[in-house]
Amino acid sequence: MNQKQAPDQSPDHYKDFKSGMVAIVGTPNAGKSTLLNFLLGQKISITSKKPQTTRNRILGVLDRPKAQMIFLDTPGVHRAGKLLNQRIVDVALSTLADTDLVLVMMDAASPQTDAESYLIEKLKEHRTRSILALNKIDLVPKPTLLAQIAQWSQAHAFEAVVPISALKGTQVDVLIDAMVRALPNGAPLYPPGSLTDLTERFIAGEMIREKVFRLTGEEVPYAAAVTIDSYSEEKQGHLVKIHATIHLERDSQKAIVIGKGGRKLKEIGEAARLEIERMVGCRVYLNLFVRVQKNWTRDEKALQRFGY
Repeated sequence: MNQKQAPDQSPDHYKDFKSGMVAIVGTPNAGKSTLLNFLLGQKISITSKKPQTTRNRILGVLDRPKAQMIFLDTPGVHRAGKLLNQRIVDVALSTLADTDLVLVMMDAASPQTDAESYLIEKLKEHRTRSILALNKIDLVPKPTLLAQIAQWSQAHAFEAVVPISALKGTQVDVLIDAMVRALPNGAPLYPPGSLTDLTERFIAGEMIREKVFRLTGEEVPYAAAVTIDSYSEEKQGHLVKIHATIHLERDSQKAIVIGKGGRKLKEIGEAARLEIERMVGCRVYLNLFVRVQKNWTRDEKALQRFGY
């Protein structure tokens, strides 16, 4: 994936150009990763219906004729109890003070919870400009939506409140225009055509973890982490060989992920391999291992080793 470089910084060339960092923050399952993938026209952030699918800061670059937006997709914000969840929420909250604009996403189709109130509290602690995107409007009656727009407009000094459907793309163009208006003038931070600063190796690991989330029951996902043990290109770039490990907390979870006769692990591997092949544009050999590491989500050293 493209690495950050310094493009032409001549002031005359970019005097009317808008550029800046946009943190996408919101409650769990608000649709942040779905929106980022839609904006970029390519999948770089994994998604599932289970909360806390996103665990890391995911960067994506969107170019427009007169603007460049560098998005930071972040984990869902909530009052966290467990050590892993605390680390995940810290990743999201750390972006509030370090970006030019905060794009707050909330699920208009779900009842308000303590997580929304907590997020508003954290927004008020910072002075970063913010825009609210009320997502999943295709699932909400219009009177309910209008009431929510009025409610959130009073709850915080948002630059704009924009109802959208990230899945269908409804009003996303209106949201982009609102973000561009809120960004400062400046030269682009990445060369035109950049997509992300993530490596294919990292994204491959995330795609494997996504399939674990999507293809197993409620017990497994939160206890699953993936490490890429080796990633290599062979046969003049026509084959990528990946060896990866799925880390779990208990033997019972391992039995679920492997499945009877290894069928579930094969299903996870096949689904992940096809997704990775679409990303790298060539054949992929994917070999998955499953390892139990007792209570790793509460182990400080294990969290650091897995990148949290």
